[in-house]
Amino acid sequence: MQDVINTENSKKQDKKNNSKKEINNIQDISNKMTRPYTLIILPSIIVTILFLVPFIWGLYLSLTGYKLNNPSQLINWGLNYWKIIKTVRFWKSVVVTFEYTFFVVIIETTLGFFIANLLNTETIMAKIMRRIISLPLMIAPIIGTILLKLMLNNQFGIINYFLSFVGLGDFPWGASPNTSLFTVVLVDVWIFTPFIVLIILAGLKGLPKDPYEAASVDGARGKHILWNLTLPMIIPTALIAIIFRTIDSIKVFDIIFGMTGGGPGDSTTTFSVLGYVFTFSALDVAKGSTIMVITWIIVLLIGKKLVQYWESARSKLRA
Repeated sequence: MQDVINTENSKKQDKKNNSKKEINNIQDISNKMTRPYTLIILPSIIVTILFLVPFIWGLYLSLTGYKLNNPSQLINWGLNYWKIIKTVRFWKSVVVTFEYTFFVVIIETTLGFFIANLLNTETIMAKIMRRIISLPLMIAPIIGTILLKLMLNNQFGIINYFLSFVGLGDFPWGASPNTSLFTVVLVDVWIFTPFIVLIILAGLKGLPKDPYEAASVDGARGKHILWNLTLPMIIPTALIAIIFRTIDSIKVFDIIFGMTGGGPGDSTTTFSVLGYVFTFSALDVAKGSTIMVITWIIVLLIGKKLVQYWESARSKLRA
C-alpha cells in the first residue's frame, strides 16, 4: 500500500515538474518574442524624450519675453503670437514658405515619377543610372547648396559661362528678388528629386504583374498602361514621398540659408529663416521660439491631412 502511495506521489511530483518546465519554456519563448520589440521601443522612448525636452523648453520660451540681451523669463501669456501674427513680415514668410513648398513638391513628384518609370527596366543604362541618381542624397544639403551657389554665381559661375553662349551670361539667379525663389527651388529639386525617384521606384518594383499581363492581352500599350494602370496603383507610394517632402519643405532652412540667407530682402525668407533671424540677429529668442511653434502646428495639421489622403488612397486601392 505504501508503495502505491509513493508511486502516486512521485507521479504528481513529475506532473508538477513538467508543468513548471512548460511554464518556463513558455516564458522563455515569450521573452525571445518580446526582446526585439524591447530593442525597438527603448530607442524610441529615448528619441521621444530628446525631442520633447527642447520642444517643451521652446514652447515655454514662446510664452515669455526672453531675449539674449535681456534674459527675462516673465510669462506674457501668448503676447508674442499676437505680435508676430500682426506683422507683414510674418505673412510674407507664409507666402514664401507655401510657394516654395508647392513648387518643390509638384516638380519633384512629377520628375520623380517619370524618372522612376524610365529606370524601372533591366537595361544596362537603367542599372547604371539607378546607382548614379542617388549621388545627391549622399551629400549633406548644405554642402550641395554651397557647391551650387558657386556654380550659379552670376559673375563667375560655370553655369552662367555656358549660358553666355546663348546670350544669358548675366542671369542673376539668387542675386535678384525676381529669380531668388526660382533658384532655391532649383537647388532643392536637384538635391531631393532622387529621394522621390527611389521611393516611387521601390513602389513600382512591388506592383503586381497580373494587371499588366491582363492589360497586355487586352491590347493596352504605352501611355494607356502608364496613366490608367501604373499611376492609380502607385499613388499611395507617391503620397508617402509627398508627405516627407512637404514636411521637409515647410521647415526648410539649410538650402535657403546657404543659398540666399533669406534674401534679397525677404524674397526667400521662410518660417525657419525668419525664426533664425529673430533669434540670432534680433536676439529675440522668445519670438524665434514662437515662429518655430507656429511652424510645428502648421506641419502637424498639414501632415495629418496628407496622412488621411494616404489612408484613403490605400483603402481605395485594396477595395
